[in-house]
Amino acid sequence: MPANPVFLRRKSTPPSHDAGQMTTNGFSLYVTKPHVYLLGRQEVVQEDLARFLSDEGLVFSTDTAVPAEILNEIAGRTCYMSFGKGRKSNQEYLENILISKHGSVLEHAVWNFLITGVSRALTHELVRHRAGFGYSQLSQRYVDENEARYVIPPLYQQNADLRKKFQEAIDSARKAYSELAEATARYVQEKHPEMAPRDRRKWARQAARSVLPNACETKIFVTGNSRAWRHFLELRGSPHADTEIRLLAVEIGRVLKRESPHLFHDVEFADEADGMPAIHVTHSKV
Repeated sequence: MPANPVFLRRKSTPPSHDAGQMTTNGFSLYVTKPHVYLLGRQEVVQEDLARFLSDEGLVFSTDTAVPAEILNEIAGRTCYMSFGKGRKSNQEYLENILISKHGSVLEHAVWNFLITGVSRALTHELVRHRAGFGYSQLSQRYVDENEARYVIPPLYQQNADLRKKFQEAIDSARKAYSELAEATARYVQEKHPEMAPRDRRKWARQAARSVLPNACETKIFVTGNSRAWRHFLELRGSPHADTEIRLLAVEIGRVLKRESPHLFHDVEFADEADGMPAIHVTHSKV
């Protein structure tokens, strides 16, 4: 990773968004798939690991270079002070953790994702996952949703008539939001001329957002540990889960499996009868 910050200019049209109707700022109005950005992962502080081993008179080495896998192995070995004993490979060690369901060991490895192209309906389900997760989500009170995009449910992407009815409903909601936000801002200004412009806008948007549909696109920053992510993948990647969040789980699962093959090796992907992928895990409820 570069030491200096990187500033990115927004492109005119994000990849994999629907190429149909556009917003006034040149972005596609409709979104057809989530976008997952891995923004953070942990690292091992080798100096303090060496100091701990020296202070305790221990010898420890591992055959993985993945920080999350190293940290989880150290956490597990601390429980029994088994450094230098027993299972030799990290993969073997973590496999035993999964088999024995010693899930608390997995709570020490953390990944940070920024997720876009998902609906408010999806995040209502996502934020129900509390243990081991942290969330920061786009505020509809502060952000002008006149330029909001909308997520087309996967089922409606497969049927032109249903998609047309969906888009007509969205057009109606967009118009209602715009008119309400403008009218409310005028009303607040008349009733409270002393109020700062920023507060007037917030009052108008927080009231007008009540007519926005669940399909309204949102952005959310999510931090979770490996135990929490496994639980999310198992539940939301299931063939029985809502299809939008299921596709998100698949995207995240693919990233995590690349990030840590020892922790997520049993996470498998397969297309279901509906033509969309789902997740199956060997070690359930770790």
